[in-house]
Amino acid sequence: MKKLITKYPVFVLGLIGFILNSCNTKFRVWVGNDSQKIYNLKYGEHKRQKMDVFLPAEYPKHAPVVLILHGGAWKYGRKEHMIKIQKLLFENNIPSININYRLVSKNITYRQQLDDIQSAIEKFNSLSEKAELNPDNYIILGESAGGHLALLYGYKNPDKIKKIISLSGPTDFYTDEYLKSFYSRYTSGTVQKMVGTKFNRKNLSEEFKTASPIANVSNVPTLLFQGNHDFLVNYRQGLALDSVLTEKNIPHQLVFMDKTGHAPRFFNRKKRDSIIYPAILEWIKK
Repeated sequence: MKKLITKYPVFVLGLIGFILNSCNTKFRVWVGNDSQKIYNLKYGEHKRQKMDVFLPAEYPKHAPVVLILHGGAWKYGRKEHMIKIQKLLFENNIPSININYRLVSKNITYRQQLDDIQSAIEKFNSLSEKAELNPDNYIILGESAGGHLALLYGYKNPDKIKKIISLSGPTDFYTDEYLKSFYSRYTSGTVQKMVGTKFNRKNLSEEFKTASPIANVSNVPTLLFQGNHDFLVNYRQGLALDSVLTEKNIPHQLVFMDKTGHAPRFFNRKKRDSIIYPAILEWIKK
């Protein structure tokens, strides 16, 4: 297996120069026994456009790369919150990239966040040959708001994304079921900022449909995790997407967890280790 740094001195020199010319950039490279962990590799000019690349020693040639997206209601969070999953993948010889993306603000919506995913993919594509990995060969994994972005980007880019994994990801911002739910009452403000369009319940913009994964489903195998006591992302969000995937006969699996809240891997170690992590590894490897 080729590596990005140890066997490519020209690449190293260029990369060091690139880093030195970047202000306030903390960059580390960990090199193990034929393994690499590259931290804060820039994929764009914005301070948030950085990613951590983990290349284990023994991944199969041309294995898919798992692209990881953190949560945080689209306006908070950072890649370090997903480090346990990235370490899990590394320990199981699965290459991965874990990205920060621009957070929702006055001029940033989910569209720019999808652009960041695309830019990170383009950056890693440019390095993939050195690591003996195929370009545009990704499994995308996201949690909460990152789950929404993973679903939406994956369904819109089936040529690049081979599988999707969503942990507690929102799926629907436009159907009658969502609009009439109590869930929409306390999430509409956040969703409005994420979409970048006023949320008018009586005359809802098509933009909210465009931002909804259930309206953009394509033939990408999908693994969903949903807790039935999730007060941040109502359990009906997972069930709605599950129904659409079933109707369209798209390969998928819904892991519906009883007496479970939002992002359970943070708060329930037993379910994390016995249900969530094993299901993720099985989905990636099959």
